Amino acid sequence: MAQRWLVIGLGNPGAEYEKTRHNIGQFVLESLAAGNKFSAHKSRMEISEVKCGSDILVLAKSRGYMNETGGPVKALADFYKIEIDKIVVIHDELDLPFNNLRIKQGGGDNGHNGLKSLTSSLSSAEYYRIRMGIGRPIGDQDPADFVLKPFSKEEKKEIQEFTQRGADAVESLVLNGIDKAQTAFNS
Repeated sequence: MAQRWLVIGLGNPGAEYEKTRHNIGQFVLESLAAGNKFSAHKSRMEISEVKCGSDILVLAKSRGYMNETGGPVKALADFYKIEIDKIVVIHDELDLPFNNLRIKQGGGDNGHNGLKSLTSSLSSAEYYRIRMGIGRPIGDQDPADFVLKPFSKEEKKEIQEFTQRGADAVESLVLNGIDKAQTAFNS
């Protein structure tokens, strides 16, 4: 029987944030959507539905800021009756070098305000995560400023392949389970 999965791509709304490191989760959603349009949902999210094997992925990006994502995600999960073990969150990760990704379930927020908001609203941290490595800033740049900057010219050459790998990781997690997905994608 087909199941629904909720796949959240963390990011911030608006043109000023659109191409920043903090929005890499939304880049991956665009790869997963494969040209399907996103439409407004009453949960204050934009959604698109795609098939993955026999399951349905509800791809969702917030129309609000990352640190306010939890409430809309909870509303969407309640609307579709999706349990925590069918929620996948794609987010930027400072502690991984650029172009590296890791799949995991649960864990702390490591100072990530989007994860903090989600964990608080969902009353659990046991959702799946696709951690997309963006690396750390060089020198004295504040990490909060770094994540809100566009990718470098060199990174932009690799971003399409990297986000497609993130999309493939989500599909592998849904189709094959976490153990096989981790073996295939954790770099």
